[in-house]
Amino acid sequence: MSIFSKYEGLASALSAVTAGGGRNPFNVVIEKPISSTVGLIEGRETLLFGTNNYLGLSQSPAAIEAAVEAAKAYGVGTTGSRIANGTQGLHRQLEERLCAFFRRRHCMVFSTGYQANLGTISALAGKDDYLLLDADSHASIYDGSRLGHAQVIRFRHNDADDLHKRLRRLEGTPGSKLIVVEGIYSMMGDVVPMAEFAAVKRETGAWLLADEAHSVGVMGEHGRGVAEADGVEDDVDFVVGTFSKSLGTVGGYCVSNHDGLDLIRLCSRPYMFTASLPPEVIAATMAALTELENRPELRVRLMDNARRLHAGLQAAGLRTGPQASPVVSVILDDVAVAVAFWNRLLDLGVYVNLSLPPATPDQHPLLRTSVMATHTPEQIDRAVEIFAVVAGEMGINRAA
Repeated sequence: MSIFSKYEGLASALSAVTAGGGRNPFNVVIEKPISSTVGLIEGRETLLFGTNNYLGLSQSPAAIEAAVEAAKAYGVGTTGSRIANGTQGLHRQLEERLCAFFRRRHCMVFSTGYQANLGTISALAGKDDYLLLDADSHASIYDGSRLGHAQVIRFRHNDADDLHKRLRRLEGTPGSKLIVVEGIYSMMGDVVPMAEFAAVKRETGAWLLADEAHSVGVMGEHGRGVAEADGVEDDVDFVVGTFSKSLGTVGGYCVSNHDGLDLIRLCSRPYMFTASLPPEVIAATMAALTELENRPELRVRLMDNARRLHAGLQAAGLRTGPQASPVVSVILDDVAVAVAFWNRLLDLGVYVNLSLPPATPDQHPLLRTSVMATHTPEQIDRAVEIFAVVAGEMGINRAA
């Protein structure tokens, strides 16, 4: 028997997606980014509406220059983990910058956002503890629970009352209880009612971790995320996030006011056994963070663009999520239709993400778009126009 025989079902599903000469949607190559909003795909200039590059900072001249200068001064890699030879002065500087930005005392920087969740959650919640997870939690959150062997209890998506009921059933049970929620959920773009979850946390004595990966740089007066926007930052014990969204680079972090966070450096396996971020990435991230702090107009423009895209897709007769955020997904009922729709969008010059069950809420296929502060109104209107053309060709509208 082949070692790959267990993937026969996956191979069949992929064959169905690419049947009839269709593209592999999970293997698209952006041959060259021309700008933050336009890339070369299949030799054609294509509007990018699927990159999570919310503030457009992946192409920041200041970040690019910082990366070049850091590579010249420090080299291109550290060749070691953070607890060996992989901590340089730049790593400490970035952690201090993030502490100041989030107004927290402690920060750990990880090599990816995935590892930030994996390393933080697995170290905080062990086999004798309970993790209370939103049913729509990101894969990195679930994987963190497996690595730490905590007991997992899921509650209904964005439902603080359901969480409260489940915590009440655990009253008197030994072990810490850690609630994990996300600021903005990555599939539908819906925002967590953070204040409601903070109230449950206060009443039950649980701990609260907020994954603000998609909401830092987006929400709050200073861009610190939904906890800031809802005025409950003091109730959030741990904030986890990534550099690969609003900051346009790569890496992740956890910030906290709890002194015990520094102990996690010595027991978080993803932190201990992964080479640290190279200096050019650290320098670029700090430059992007400076832009995030000094250019609040980017957040205003981003949300204006999100509302424009959300309203435009709805006006075209397409089903979307309930609120405008930088993630706007078009909801379809049939996988084959979603695949054909996605292919036709790319034919006409718009790249979006195709998200398929079982990775989507309610098992619906999604055409997931992400908007940027750097999209022009004309680019958004053009994308909406192309969506409407394809919907018309395929006979899709809200009533259907």
